[in-house]
Amino acid sequence: MIQKIAIRMTPKNHFALDDGRQLEELNPKEMLLYAAADCAGRTIVSLLKEHISHLSSLIITLEGTLSTPTLAAESCYTNFHIVYRAECRMLKDQTIISRAINLTHDTYCGLLLMLRKIAPISHETSIVTTGIDDEA
Repeated sequence: MIQKIAIRMTPKNHFALDDGRQLEELNPKEMLLYAAADCAGRTIVSLLKEHISHLSSLIITLEGTLSTPTLAAESCYTNFHIVYRAECRMLKDQTIISRAINLTHDTYCGLLLMLRKIAPISHETSIVTTGIDDEA
């Protein structure tokens, strides 16, 4: 069974569930996924504060595959997959945002480090530029 959480950056650089659910509606295993995605998002935003970049949008989706076909107390995650989808205004921001995502994923996010002790984590990153780079 696959569980999936998607969060979206809000205008105040906080994160909210992307599917309209409230945190109270999540089961404990989904809460673990939410906490890890939120930690990754906060870490990315924090790293980007040190650089001049224009992150317009960030959606983080985290899936976990459970060891049982239905949710049960004995269900354990066997692997995780995280997708980072970012938008920026200028082409030059892609490199900065990509580096922040990679540093977060590989080194700085404590909850992703903890999840790696449970099961392997794969990831993919997509960064789209929505404006024109005025330095081109």
